[in-house]
Amino acid sequence: MKLSPKLLLRFDDISENMNWKFMDKCELLFDEYNIRPLIGVIPNNQDSQLKSWPSKENFWDKVRSWQKKGWEISMHGYNHIYRSNTHGKDYFGYGGKSEFYGESYDHQCKKIKLGLKKFSDEKIKIRSFFAPNHTYDLNTFKSLDEHKIKYVIDGYGLYPYKKFNLVFIPQLFYNLKILPLGYQSTQIHLNTWSEKDLIQFENFTKRNQKKIICFDDLLNMPLNDKEFLIHNSITKITLKTLRRIRRFFKTNRNFN
Repeated sequence: MKLSPKLLLRFDDISENMNWKFMDKCELLFDEYNIRPLIGVIPNNQDSQLKSWPSKENFWDKVRSWQKKGWEISMHGYNHIYRSNTHGKDYFGYGGKSEFYGESYDHQCKKIKLGLKKFSDEKIKIRSFFAPNHTYDLNTFKSLDEHKIKYVIDGYGLYPYKKFNLVFIPQLFYNLKILPLGYQSTQIHLNTWSEKDLIQFENFTKRNQKKIICFDDLLNMPLNDKEFLIHNSITKITLKTLRRIRRFFKTNRNFN
């Protein structure tokens, strides 16, 4: 089965406090080209670094307006506070700090339940999730399944796949890329952007608008097709190996 490459725009770290100047400009761009991104909203942001940004008045009104436009509102962790370090033992092998990895099943369930309650109170429907810093353990997936969150916007692969009773939408790169094949998502942190980055993103979006899809388009993808599974396995092995090599040299930078 041959399919042309497609890309879902995934925005991270969306909260009351963020770079709203750039977010507002992105929204105008999306409205112009009828693009519906996926927006990772932190339900109870406690991250001091993010809180240094200006706060958006009527933030939840804005989130509801995005959902009415057909944007996918995804739960991005709970409070964005890292409590542990995975040392590369997290499920995807990213390494680094984590909000969820290593916490008990009950504790992870509690955070996901509280996050969903906040969205429910704000009348926002949630069906997808991605953790800060890509770090999960099996308790995270079990907790998501328990609370009927079906989709995880993370993982290795060129196509969506099903595992642990969840559907994983792969997220491979930190910068804007579209591969020659496959369906993937980006990882966009507009709080780190400069004006130059914004211009580059606008140009990229205009140039690739026909390849950019919405979340519902991805849900129509066949899952666990044999060809897709082969592509995903090769991608997973390659990227995990590259990350281990990079982590080794970073850890042993001064070895002789």
